[in-house]
Amino acid sequence: MRVDPKAHVARGFVQKCPKIKDLEDVNVQRPKLCCTTKVMRFMFTQFSPRVRACVVFWAPMKLSSFWLVVFGAFGISFFTQCSDYNKILKSGDVEDKLSYAESALDSGNCFRALPLYDELMRLARGTERAPDIHWNRALTHDCINDFYLSRYYFQSFVKTFPNDTRVEEGMFRAALCSYYLSPESSLDQTDTRTAIDELQLFMDRYPSSALRDSTQNMIETLRSKLEVKAFENARLYHKTGNYKSATIAMAHAIEDYPGSPYQEELQYLIIDSHYRYAEQSTNRRKLERYNDAIQAFHTFASRFPDSSRLSEARTLFDKSVLSVSQLEADTKMNSENR
Repeated sequence: MRVDPKAHVARGFVQKCPKIKDLEDVNVQRPKLCCTTKVMRFMFTQFSPRVRACVVFWAPMKLSSFWLVVFGAFGISFFTQCSDYNKILKSGDVEDKLSYAESALDSGNCFRALPLYDELMRLARGTERAPDIHWNRALTHDCINDFYLSRYYFQSFVKTFPNDTRVEEGMFRAALCSYYLSPESSLDQTDTRTAIDELQLFMDRYPSSALRDSTQNMIETLRSKLEVKAFENARLYHKTGNYKSATIAMAHAIEDYPGSPYQEELQYLIIDSHYRYAEQSTNRRKLERYNDAIQAFHTFASRFPDSSRLSEARTLFDKSVLSVSQLEADTKMNSENR
């Protein structure tokens, strides 16, 4: 069985006790011993995140004396490092815990630093080391891509230590976590709006910050995501035949995002939605809704005179005008008959 040392590894995490894929459904057969062949049972430990336990795995290897020594030293180092870490966890010495946690964080071994900082936060509350430990705990969550907790601790740092020199960076990092939490445009955009609000608040509070340009670029990226979401929602109403809802959603999208690249398409779809809605309406409502389509065409033609969809829009306009003329003629004839 080939071991993948990168399995289950979070980005930025350099392991000292490497992980392997879960051993469920893996048929590990015990080798038969042979008198004529030197066989070594090579044992190593791996961490299974599913069962949260050390798993012992045996594999037969035919090795020379040199490689036996090399792999033996390698295995001993694994056991020693894991053993040292367990001793630090159980230790009551705050200095040892703090030193180990800082070293683990600096080396990118954030999963080991996290439980130590969790404990140190309680032990150092109210002391002069509290700001550094609080800050490093937020960095540790950021290192393992736990952006919800990372954002929480950076925001907590800003509120708890308002006079610290890292407040500006902490506020930016909290907003950056919200930026990373923003999902793709097809999903709910609550986190995207939250990220925009936090980034905008950062720019308002630190208008001369060196991070201003980066913040502005992130805001524009998030807003473009909201534009796509609004456009897709409006177009979905049109595709599913909910033409009244489509016209309302499209009008809101045009108003909310005046610089959107979807303005032309939205304006055309408003004409089409009004026309199709009129086609489905009763005779009593058709005249009003055909007139809405005619008015929408005039708006489209004035805003996008060179549009590639102008001919299609004019076709809908002509049909609407013809339908209005027929409806007015029918209404007049009915009045005369009475």
